[in-house]
Amino acid sequence: MFITFEGLDGSGKTTIVKEFAKKLKERFPHKEIIETREPGGKDLVEAEKIREIILDKSSDLSPIAEAMLYSTSRRIHLEKVIWPALADGKFVLCDRYIDSFYAYQGYARSLGYKFVKDLTNLIIDGAIPDLTIFLDITPEDAKKRRDNSRLFNDRLENENLEFHHKVYQGYKHLIKEDPKRFVIIDALQSPSKICDEIISKLLSIPEFLEFVTKN
Repeated sequence: MFITFEGLDGSGKTTIVKEFAKKLKERFPHKEIIETREPGGKDLVEAEKIREIILDKSSDLSPIAEAMLYSTSRRIHLEKVIWPALADGKFVLCDRYIDSFYAYQGYARSLGYKFVKDLTNLIIDGAIPDLTIFLDITPEDAKKRRDNSRLFNDRLENENLEFHHKVYQGYKHLIKEDPKRFVIIDALQSPSKICDEIISKLLSIPEFLEFVTKN
């Protein structure tokens, strides 16, 4: 089962993915879990090099060049991590995926939703997440978190508040377009409460229950 985690920079995705993976392992020990991320990916030298270029504050990339780098990294990630893990019946928990691409490049970078979606469709061969956890936090609260918790910010985190408002509105449009796929969680709660709420909501979804009851 393919579960992605989305939200603004500062929403706590990376922490939640790790905590949620621990709780899943405790609750469903018969299921193997792969934790990965985008841009980049679990143990992927090529994709991680692309990540470094994208996030490096010294990189001066046009929106289209940035989009092509993301797409290249994503294809490598799918071929070497996501598809093999799903074929083996594993949980795949991914910190960011296509919805980040749509929100950041399509909306905030103004490339347009149609352009980034058409590009994505060429790359992913139908690999849509089964479920997407959206950690909901306002751009203002997310900025406070980033300012309080980071020694340094990457190129995207350094964007102004207007940029992050565009990202947030992009996410809201995506949720409205595909509400059944998204599970919306208040990101201002503690990590433990967030993970408990995620599991509680997932247990009410038939597809999730069917997956975890399989050997």
